[in-house]
Amino acid sequence: MTTPTRPPDDARCPCGSGDTYGACCGRFLAGGAAAPTAEALMRSRYTAFATGDAAYLRSTWHRSTRPARLDLDDGVVWRRLDVLRTQAGGPFDDTGVVEFVARHRGADGPGLLHERSRFVREGGRWLYVDGDVG
Repeated sequence: MTTPTRPPDDARCPCGSGDTYGACCGRFLAGGAAAPTAEALMRSRYTAFATGDAAYLRSTWHRSTRPARLDLDDGVVWRRLDVLRTQAGGPFDDTGVVEFVARHRGADGPGLLHERSRFVREGGRWLYVDGDVG
C-alpha cells in the first residue's frame, strides 16, 4: 500500500473547486471534519484517489458495498473532475446522487470515468454506496 501524497494546505485542491486543499478536501481527508454534502464527499473521494489515500476511500464507503481491500493503481494520474449534476444530497437530506466525469492518465493513455454515484447519510456522515458507470 502506498503512502498518500497530500498537497500543501495552500495548494489548489485536486477536486477543482477553486479552493485551497486545506480549506476544501484536506480537512476531510485529515479527519478533522465530515463532508457536509454528498457532493463534498464525492469531491473528497476524488481527491483521495488523486492523492492515493485508500484508507479514506474505505472509511467513506458504506459497509454494505465496501470492498474488503482496496489497492489503488500508482500508475494512474487523476487529472480533472467535472461535477455534472447533483440530486438532493444536501445537509438536510439522507440520500443524494452526484453525476461526474473524472479524467485520468494511465499506462494505456488518457481515460475518463463517467459515473452517477449514490450516497446515504448515516449518523450525520455521508457515505458512498455505489454508482452507475456510463
